[in-house]
Order: sequence, then C-alpha cells, then structure tokens
Amino acid sequence: MLYALWCTDKKDHLQVRLDTRPTHVDWLNGLNAEGKLKMAGPTLGADGKPMGSLVVIVADDATSAAALAAEDPYAKAGLFETVEIRPFNWVFNNPEA
Repeated sequence: MLYALWCTDKKDHLQVRLDTRPTHVDWLNGLNAEGKLKMAGPTLGADGKPMGSLVVIVADDATSAAALAAEDPYAKAGLFETVEIRPFNWVFNNPEA
C-alpha cells in the first residue's frame, strides 16, 4: 500500500535541512533501489524556499510506514515539526497504472 508522508519543517530550520540534505538524498536513493519510494520532493513556502517534504512510499501498513519515516535523516536531525502519515491512492498520472 502507498503512504504519503507529509512533513513540515520547524521554523528557522532551513540550515538543518541544507546540512542534512546529502544524507537524506542517499536515504531516498536507497529506498528507491529497494522499490519502496514512489515520489518525493520538498514543499515550498511563499518565498520559494523549502519548508517541508512530501514523500510517497510503499509499506505494508501504517506502523511500517511510521517506522520507515522515523529513519529519514531529516527526522533524525530534528528538522520536522510534524509528520502526518496517511494512506495514499495515486489515481492520476501514476506511471504504473
């Protein structure tokens, strides 16, 4: 099943994001190689700067999705104020449909 990880950065934590980005990208590349990553990217504020992340993953259940989300280097670095995990149904423009 697909799960959307909607992550919102803590205020004034852009430098944490920038410093942790290489490790985060390596983590995403690993998920992709394992077939667990469907899509990912930063959400942007009105100023065009990153202020969160949207990551869509494959997981067996919400507990597994939460465990995977906790492994994100951004999460480990304390970047996120909140992380919402919701089942996701990719209807439009899904390349696998």
